[in-house]
Amino acid sequence: MKLRAIHSCSCAACQSGEPKTQLHHSELNLLMSRLDERQRRWLAAVEANRIGRGGTEHLRTITGLDINTIRRGRQELASAFASNPSGRIREIGGGRKRLEKK
Repeated sequence: MKLRAIHSCSCAACQSGEPKTQLHHSELNLLMSRLDERQRRWLAAVEANRIGRGGTEHLRTITGLDINTIRRGRQELASAFASNPSGRIREIGGGRKRLEKK
């Protein structure tokens, strides 16, 4: 598995140097760097739900994830993962086409 680079938070609290907030955001980004794309989406969704209003935008600033990715994670959490097969990371047909197909 290829390791993902650790994102640097660009929120106002981290830029002003609040140590408690910086620690929380750096730990969150460290954890995000070790998860697969589906797990990152769900973790961001849980954190956005915990924050409440404005949580999706705030998590976008902290993690660097696309806002639609976080929204999709929130939808998947709300549906209790009904449309997500447990053995797959991507949906069937998702991702790049195989080199032999090209």
